[in-house]
Amino acid sequence: MIEKSLIVTADDFGASPEVNEAVERGHRDGVLTCTSLMVSGAGAADAVRRAKALPGLKVGLHLVLVEGRPVLPPSYVPDLVGPDGQFRNDMVKASFAMAFQKKVRRQITEEIEAQFEAFAATGLKLDHVNAHKHFHLHPVIARIALETGKRFGMRAMRAPCEPLAVLRRIEPQAKGGEIERFCGARLKERLWYNGIWSPDHMFGLCWSGAMSTQRLAALMAHLPDGVSEIYLHPATGPYAGSTPGYRYAQELMALTSAEARTAARSLRLGAFSDFAPA
Repeated sequence: MIEKSLIVTADDFGASPEVNEAVERGHRDGVLTCTSLMVSGAGAADAVRRAKALPGLKVGLHLVLVEGRPVLPPSYVPDLVGPDGQFRNDMVKASFAMAFQKKVRRQITEEIEAQFEAFAATGLKLDHVNAHKHFHLHPVIARIALETGKRFGMRAMRAPCEPLAVLRRIEPQAKGGEIERFCGARLKERLWYNGIWSPDHMFGLCWSGAMSTQRLAALMAHLPDGVSEIYLHPATGPYAGSTPGYRYAQELMALTSAEARTAARSLRLGAFSDFAPA
């Protein structure tokens, strides 16, 4: 019996044609099993069209509440956006506003609901939910996403909690992610309490934007028992709004590499909905 199972996710689907093309290639020619859709992204319509032509590719919702644009008109969420109508990028300031201002929590609730509604309108089946920059680690966003997601059939959510010991078997100097591990563990407990499934392990945080062929293949070879998720940010190249320094094309190359495809032969590959209990 195969004890090790793996979900390979691409985030930011719908951000641009460059991302959408990479997601399609990563699934058709590589080990990518699912992707997370930005419903308000500039390439969202193109992403939905591609997803419907790829029945084996499972799609989840990538909630965007920072570094992007809202689904609702900016006038409906004035405390979440700047003068340009885009979400504010100061996550610390936004986090305190959510915690202490009722009007901000109301606006976030309405925006999250609008994003779930926009996803439902695509006709795609909801595979999972996560958030851009892992903003769902914030307890207010987590609570709202849980309450709203249940109404839209959400069964699975990412809990960003990366096992450092596994990373150090590959690169002894690997470090970071202490806050995410602590908050991710609390989120996982909350998900369990609410009957929402999450993979046993998650990878991609330490090497976000820098997942090389060697790193991906090594992770696949050193996975712990249970179900793991590895997430990446593939694209054919930089695009409007992309993160400086991210090696997008390198991550696409990793997904389609012979090394990753070979490593996948000893694993059970799937998406969140393939492993989440009914």
